[in-house]
Amino acid sequence: MPTRILLVGAGAIGAFFGSRLAAVPHVLVSALCRSNYKAVKANGLRITSPKFGEYTFKPEHTFYSPEDARHTKRENGLKWDYLLVATKVLADVSDDSELLEGLVEDGTSIVLVQNGLAIEEAYRKRFPQATVLSAATNASAVQPEPGRITHNRWTRIAVGPYLPHLDNGSAKEGDRVSNERNKKFVDLLTASGIPDAEAYDHAGLQFVRWHKLAINAAMNASSVLTGGAGNQALSLDPELAIHTKGVMDEVLSTAPKILGKEFPWEELKLATPEQVLTSVSRNTTGSRPSMWHDWENGRRMELETILGNPIRLAREKGIDMPRVQSMYALLRMAQERRDHEKVQKGSKL
Repeated sequence: MPTRILLVGAGAIGAFFGSRLAAVPHVLVSALCRSNYKAVKANGLRITSPKFGEYTFKPEHTFYSPEDARHTKRENGLKWDYLLVATKVLADVSDDSELLEGLVEDGTSIVLVQNGLAIEEAYRKRFPQATVLSAATNASAVQPEPGRITHNRWTRIAVGPYLPHLDNGSAKEGDRVSNERNKKFVDLLTASGIPDAEAYDHAGLQFVRWHKLAINAAMNASSVLTGGAGNQALSLDPELAIHTKGVMDEVLSTAPKILGKEFPWEELKLATPEQVLTSVSRNTTGSRPSMWHDWENGRRMELETILGNPIRLAREKGIDMPRVQSMYALLRMAQERRDHEKVQKGSKL
């Protein structure tokens, strides 16, 4: 029997990993698209990658809506082993776990390849019969036009089961199954040619999430606040470099206080803020973070999961995050004012 995967959100990152998984024998990948549906339905996803070259991935099924996916599932008796969710997390706008209604069965694993913190709980509560796997990646990819994906750098992805009860030291009977499904998914990624796909336990993955959050909070928010400074500029400008490192240090010093354990630097082999800045300073492509592109194109930004949630988690523990809080307050107000102006302009037309 083939392993079936449904890609929920065929943006750049989701499409890249979905296309790699589709290259594994006996793996069939379908795609639930949004704005790029027509292009993907007609021509598939065209991938350009410095590692994998140029190729086209044609999904087994291409859906234009969750209802379309549910209808096809019923008509064809489909069952997806993994739902790979790669949508932007706009918790202040919608609950994306609703998209999966009618698509999840006993034995389904939901893999969340999304930014930020505290994204898993909505899926765990809505689908208690499913395994929730949490994933963080530093892969860099863009979709310059619908259906065309440019993979720029890196492939690393870390995946771990979401088992929050372990934070209190209480194991459950289903934990073994969650770990087995997690390992199988990582094995599929490895077989697809992703050499640095890694399986983590629950605690390890949450530290990886905080580490990625440190980079996202520093780079994404700062790019918008500076009017579009690229990653390299954030690392080379003397004052911006101090600010960027300060944000990363603040996030990484907060994580152990929230998770109740020292940061396992040696075990996880993650880059320090200094190493991140050195690496980014060598990036001559002039790339800018995704949050800047959202702001530039008038889209809502992932403020809540990248900035708001860590602040709220810290406050529950009596911890202040002044650098992150300042960026959050400024960007949230800027977004609200811009959206209000859009409404006002629309009402005058």
